Amino acid sequence: MPLQSSARALKKPLRLDDEVRFLRSWIEKPLHMGAVMPSGKLLARTMANYVDASATGPVVELGPGTGAITNALIEHGIDQKRLVLVEYNPAFCVLLRDRYPQATVLQGDAYKLRDTLWNVLDAPASAVVSGLPLVTKPMLTRMKLIRDAFAMLSPAAPFIQFTYSVAPPIPKSLPGVTTEASERIWMNLPPARVWVYRKG
Repeated sequence: MPLQSSARALKKPLRLDDEVRFLRSWIEKPLHMGAVMPSGKLLARTMANYVDASATGPVVELGPGTGAITNALIEHGIDQKRLVLVEYNPAFCVLLRDRYPQATVLQGDAYKLRDTLWNVLDAPASAVVSGLPLVTKPMLTRMKLIRDAFAMLSPAAPFIQFTYSVAPPIPKSLPGVTTEASERIWMNLPPARVWVYRKG
């Protein structure tokens, strides 16, 4: 091996597989994790496809974990510099900063979105993409989250949430809010559906 390649190999820290990281975090704090495993590629791509890559505002991702959906957003054409990643788990924050050095990574509570982002966004967001375990939270907490998200979104910009549940994570009948859902993604483990909410 050439000396330069050898030096690069030494600099790169050894990483556990993302599945192992997820599983370990889920065992330690099951209610903080939306899943035992990272989102599958098809689910992540489906979520990313609802984001307008030609828009210019920031894209906020809630609960990015190890970056499965983040990768899909970048592959969809979202510039890393537009990404604002809000992650509760400090170990995942370290990983995300290493993988996405141009993104803004915030260690914070997405369920306290206003407090976490009050001085971060310099323009209305083009999308909020959520991998949070919403169905583990009371309905009032879910409603507060989407209300806070709408307050920072551009008009008609999407709040995108996936769920493994058959029922929508947030009611479909909110006044002044349009709702759409993807087909059920059977290839994901477990099968999931993406829900998209827009105000106005």
